[in-house]
Amino acid sequence: MGILDSIKQDKILIADGAMGTLLYSYGSDCCFEELNLSQPNQIYNIHQAYLNAGANIIQTNTYAANYHKLERYGLQDQVKEINGAAVRLARKAVTKHDAFVVGTIGGIRGIKPQATPIEEIKRTFREQLYCLLLEGVDGILLETFYDLEELETVLSIARKETTLPIISQVSLQEVGFMQNRVPISEALTRLEALGADIVGLNCRLGPYHMLSTLEEVAIPKHAYLSAYPNASLPSYVDGKLQYESDADYFTEAALSFRDQGVRLLGGCCGTTPAHIEAFSNSLRGAAPVKEKKVKTRERVTVVTPPAKKTAPPLFEKAKKEQSIIVELDPPRKLNTDRFMQGAQALKDAGIDAITLADNSLASPRVCNTALGSIVKSEIGLRPLIHITCRDRNLIGLQSHLMGLHQLGIHDVLAVTGDPTKVGDFPGASSVYDVTSFGLINMIKQFNQGISLSGKDLGERTSFSVGAAFNPNVRVIDKAVERLEKKIESGADYFISQPVFSEEKLLEVYHATRHIDAPIYIGIMPLTSSQNANFLHHEVPGIKLTKDILEAMGKHKDDPKQASQEGLTIAKGLLDAALELFNGIYLITPFMRYELTVELATYAKKYGPFHSSRRIRNV
Repeated sequence: MGILDSIKQDKILIADGAMGTLLYSYGSDCCFEELNLSQPNQIYNIHQAYLNAGANIIQTNTYAANYHKLERYGLQDQVKEINGAAVRLARKAVTKHDAFVVGTIGGIRGIKPQATPIEEIKRTFREQLYCLLLEGVDGILLETFYDLEELETVLSIARKETTLPIISQVSLQEVGFMQNRVPISEALTRLEALGADIVGLNCRLGPYHMLSTLEEVAIPKHAYLSAYPNASLPSYVDGKLQYESDADYFTEAALSFRDQGVRLLGGCCGTTPAHIEAFSNSLRGAAPVKEKKVKTRERVTVVTPPAKKTAPPLFEKAKKEQSIIVELDPPRKLNTDRFMQGAQALKDAGIDAITLADNSLASPRVCNTALGSIVKSEIGLRPLIHITCRDRNLIGLQSHLMGLHQLGIHDVLAVTGDPTKVGDFPGASSVYDVTSFGLINMIKQFNQGISLSGKDLGERTSFSVGAAFNPNVRVIDKAVERLEKKIESGADYFISQPVFSEEKLLEVYHATRHIDAPIYIGIMPLTSSQNANFLHHEVPGIKLTKDILEAMGKHKDDPKQASQEGLTIAKGLLDAALELFNGIYLITPFMRYELTVELATYAKKYGPFHSSRRIRNV
């Protein structure tokens, strides 16, 4: 008799609970799946504990036993060994029990916006699936899938490869919805249509929110419902995650799950044999529910507020005419007088926006959002705020975007950010929950009025998103490919690293002529021979020509002449850049805004002349 045969006999099956939670509580803080090989008795004993608690179905310790996740530990070549050992341990455990073994495969795509390519997921999934099937499992459990596309893809593959029962479970981001705003009821119906025998929910939330979601889910016509709730929301105590739910609470919840039509009930994060025993005792002999009243949720639509009178996006201007933006770094010290003087002088020079870096070179500076807001309100100059992925996690990034929206700041530059080891505090943590690609995606999702988790923000933001472009590479085509991928993520325009040769400007022009998104070409005046050598040798993404290094070297003992030489070089590059690009990005060195004011004035004075001679067939 198989899993489905047991359910058809009007039984509610009890599954096991968390594996990782117990291993973590025992002191294991490594690759849990590798323990199938190095600590088999520990895995076997956990299986036994759940079976003794009343579980009818146990899952193999293979949630993350795929190439993609094992690669983090250097174990990617042991996929077959780890999965094979896991099945054999589970099989050994059920020998004296009337229970089934399901081979577990977890989702790869999580809640981060950057998605693993679907082709990589297919390859990784097939490898793990074949390993489990070869060892003789009683069914396949697909669990903890946040991304519906991923689950539908792997379910389709599994259904073609086996006639064994397939359990397909999604994870909630919000009650009733997946992270892409697909209602859970719709998601489960789609999974049933693709051949899943049991569909349901697992992980992320505890019984309360999971039951609230199931109230909106009808009993499937052909499949059965499952639920594997977490024990509770975790707390963080002494550097460890702890789940504090009382197992007695699961005794009360069990009948509620039955009332929602659940026919397979287990546990996820934080659950222990005590929780599973509570489920088992509560539902022993209980008849399943075959009909239920489905609660209808009132659908909330994203509100689009009335359009505010704001200046057109920067990139729209750069598509049609000359546009000049200037970077003026926030100061390292609390006195901002000189910064504000520079911002005023740059506004008087007629620039379109001032760009403010986000703790450039991983060194703390006055908050760029605070300064940008002051510049906007007190000087009337448009701020372009850089946002790095280095200093904020997914929560902080979203909060930051909401704050910018409230301040009426809509121009942002999304960058990954220099690692902390290059800055003043090399021991600080670099977060990098996402890269610039994921951040761009997130911002564009905000523009749809939807948070990263799929929640309705109540309003749409109106960010125009810039992205970084480094043309100072040996093979420009590789840099352009990266640029194109950022456009696919949603980038509206690009700001380049400083360029120090006319040849490079021409190379960039030809390599990007097919791209509609405008590029602001970086021009940075050099201030000394020491400055030139530092940029060339020590700053990633910047290379100077031999001629420029020699020219600056001639004035290494004369700071005034060196600065003038730097301006002359910058003006020559500006001449060439204005022939090819509408967008100019002037970078202010060491708060010496007089230099960028002079360059901006020069560009504004000669801009119309250059624009009339703009090269289109170089």
